Amino acid sequence: MRRRPFLDQRRPSFNRRWQQRPWWVRLALSLLLALACVLLLAVLLGSPDPGATPSNSAASSGSETTSSPLLRQRAYLEGITDALNMTDEMLSARSFSRQLMDQIYLAKTYVVVAKEANNLQFVAELSAQVRRAQSILAHAAAHGGTVMEQEAEKAIRDMSVLLFQAQQLRYDSGITIMKLKGQIQSLEEKSKAEAEKSTKYGQIAAEELPKGLYCLGVRLTMEWFKSPELQRKFSDRSPAVQSNLRDNSLYHFCVFSDNILAVSVVVNSTAINSRHPDKVVFHLVTDDLNYAPMKAWFAMNDYRGVTVEIQKVEDFTWLNASYVPVLKQLQNSATQKFYFSGSGNHGTPIKFRNPKYLSMLNHLRFYIPEIYPELQKVVFLDDDIVVQKDLSELFTINLNGNVMGAVETCMETFHRFHKYLNHSHPLIHAHFDPDACGWAFGMNVLDLVEWRNKNVTGIYHYWQERNADHTLWKLGSLPPGLLSFYGLVEALDPKWHVLGLGYTTVDAATIKEGAVLHYNGNMKPWLKIGMEKYKSFWDNYVDYSHPLIQQCFMR
Repeated sequence: MRRRPFLDQRRPSFNRRWQQRPWWVRLALSLLLALACVLLLAVLLGSPDPGATPSNSAASSGSETTSSPLLRQRAYLEGITDALNMTDEMLSARSFSRQLMDQIYLAKTYVVVAKEANNLQFVAELSAQVRRAQSILAHAAAHGGTVMEQEAEKAIRDMSVLLFQAQQLRYDSGITIMKLKGQIQSLEEKSKAEAEKSTKYGQIAAEELPKGLYCLGVRLTMEWFKSPELQRKFSDRSPAVQSNLRDNSLYHFCVFSDNILAVSVVVNSTAINSRHPDKVVFHLVTDDLNYAPMKAWFAMNDYRGVTVEIQKVEDFTWLNASYVPVLKQLQNSATQKFYFSGSGNHGTPIKFRNPKYLSMLNHLRFYIPEIYPELQKVVFLDDDIVVQKDLSELFTINLNGNVMGAVETCMETFHRFHKYLNHSHPLIHAHFDPDACGWAFGMNVLDLVEWRNKNVTGIYHYWQERNADHTLWKLGSLPPGLLSFYGLVEALDPKWHVLGLGYTTVDAATIKEGAVLHYNGNMKPWLKIGMEKYKSFWDNYVDYSHPLIQQCFMR
């Protein structure tokens, strides 16, 4: 078969093929190509220059509302530098100003460390170089120029030599950090020791009997035994007064204390703010030492017709070690060692080694139904309170079948059950919610009928016996109270009982609205360590015009 020549096998050239197309096709393709070129040129001319400033880019883009990520980042950085008053020279990698400033910061650190090492010669040399570098920077700033190489080079070199020398003297960062850690640890130990001393001295001050109170007790005792008339006021009481002590239509309050002046403030403030003081009955229990002076004081002073009964705890012969777990435990040598010696694995904290925890007056609150068998409802008051409002409404509050009405203190996690009880103990863990709300003794409404029905005193005995080894709680009356009244407390309006005036700051509006102000804590108002800003509420109800008060407190 005859082969075709080579030239016949080649594809037609572009020009040949273009000429072979119809004229109208060639015209249409030319127009399309021209239009594409125009569009490409427009796009290239409209693109922003990557190196242009934000203002130039905005001008070239006309009404364009968005900028590139690079421009946004650059604007953000410029905002930071403007806010920190940073200059271009400070941002430059070759800036002498920045080198000098960095050296100054580092040199000041080494000055502190060298002082700790008592290297005063080196401290003087470093301080001189710091002042020299600061002078160079100040001169440049004053003349509005930059730091020149010829004036900065020697200063930077001299400072570098000293900084290198500091490293050779073991003033490097690692050694410095170790020294600072040691200093911090030492300061923490000193702070802890000082806090323990403060707690110890505060506790001692709180436990000491002020000279004025001692004087008052002695003088009242003398008055009692030399005045048959005072003694007859309590021994020859009318049948009406005797009847008031058992009349459940009256308002019965009980206070257990050995502080005569504090009890007088409780009675006086309650009487003054009561709408019907003749219906108020106070049942006071003290110890044998203060029994005579307590009777003398209330025989000498009348509180707007308030009825006052005074008993001593020693007359309650049924309160003995065979019945009261606390008294039985106090006969145990291990308990005595726990209370008094502070020995053991960790020692007993001093705040627990307080005589009040050993006093039967502190635990008498758990035997109120037995002390007053004929009463149905009473209000228990601590001796470190002041009454500001009429309290008669407390006796009409519906406790909804509960035994006690109390103000809860769980506004903060600090006052929940886990704060007072050992929840790692199986007995506590099994029966009580660690986040249950705590409440406060000091002003408590007690339904004695429900108390007897629910045998709260028996529950108290049960938990006291289980705590003979002090593993459920340490000391005090509040922890066993939380256990004994668990599920039997009706929450009262917080205005009835304002706490904290003996250890913390209390809102003025809360104090003004409060019915009962409680100086719980060590800083009692009758002590010199009491908080001055709250003493006036208590002083208002002390009769400083009384001759015995003037003799004992005004000298």
